[in-house]
Amino acid sequence: MSFLNKELVNLHGTAKNADEAIVQAGELLVNAGYVSEQYVEKMVESYHENGAYFVIAPQIAIPHARPTDGVENSAVSLVVLKDGVNFGHAANDPVRLVFGLAATSSEAHLKVIQKIVSLLSNSENIEKMIHSEDYQVIGELVEG
Repeated sequence: MSFLNKELVNLHGTAKNADEAIVQAGELLVNAGYVSEQYVEKMVESYHENGAYFVIAPQIAIPHARPTDGVENSAVSLVVLKDGVNFGHAANDPVRLVFGLAATSSEAHLKVIQKIVSLLSNSENIEKMIHSEDYQVIGELVEG
């Protein structure tokens, strides 16, 4: 599994709305060969059908779709939004960190979520990610 590798991180994202933020996170996965374009479309579709359930904490969203929607290999991308974007979650908007999740199975999905939660369990890590200007900061957090 690829977890926030350099090619999967955009530290200077800008989005007008949730759809654009989701697409940016998904395109990082597409460009690196982890998912198909269809997967990104399904990520946006899932958001429209199911709402902002994946906005799991203040400033943090983890959009995803089903493994059968075009996942080649498990990976996690990250778009750090310069300005927060509202996803429609009353308690946790605006979102600044958008983690694009691609998992090949339900089991892989749980492992990926555990890695993200472990990384984000420290509020200092969240602030470091939001204000990072250099991938090295993200790399050091991931390596722990």
